[in-house]
Amino acid sequence: MHALIVIDVQNDFCPGGALAVAGGDEVVEPINALMGAFDAVILTQDWHPAGHSSFASQHPGKVPLDRVDMPYGPQVLWPDHCIQGAAGADFHPGLNTNRADLVIRKGFRPTIDSYSAFYENDHATLTGLEGYLQSRGLTTLTLVGLATDFCVAFSAIDAATRGFDVRVNEALCRGIDFDGSLTAARQRMNEAGVTLS
Repeated sequence: MHALIVIDVQNDFCPGGALAVAGGDEVVEPINALMGAFDAVILTQDWHPAGHSSFASQHPGKVPLDRVDMPYGPQVLWPDHCIQGAAGADFHPGLNTNRADLVIRKGFRPTIDSYSAFYENDHATLTGLEGYLQSRGLTTLTLVGLATDFCVAFSAIDAATRGFDVRVNEALCRGIDFDGSLTAARQRMNEAGVTLS
């Protein structure tokens, strides 16, 4: 059984959004067209409270893309984005959300960020996605969405580590790519056994 996992195709990650990924909106229609080929479709949604600890605005003297050390490890600081209930947190209006079997919200704990669809960034707090996939017999996963080098890559690596057969369809992803992050993410995914296509 094969699931399509659509990572964070939200307004704030698309052109005009608070943390826009170049070409982020270009993946929407091709993802919609792909949904019918899968046994399940799962959407993830970045869902931060206002004043989240990963926002640069919460760290005096820091700007977006600076790094800080958090209790759970290094953290990139971001512009305020995907705030619960705000338009920026909504899925892109063109995305076929009616096809979703499940929506996983992540990053809603104020003091910890969450890139992966499987774990918060402490790599201990689970989202519940793994249990859902197992209960439905979904063993093969294809990941698409935003952004390749952060939430897609972290999700793919965690899935592979948990024993799933994982593919990332790079044509239906877009990356942020700062400071070599895209190349590094591809290398980490390859090392984890993720198939890039």
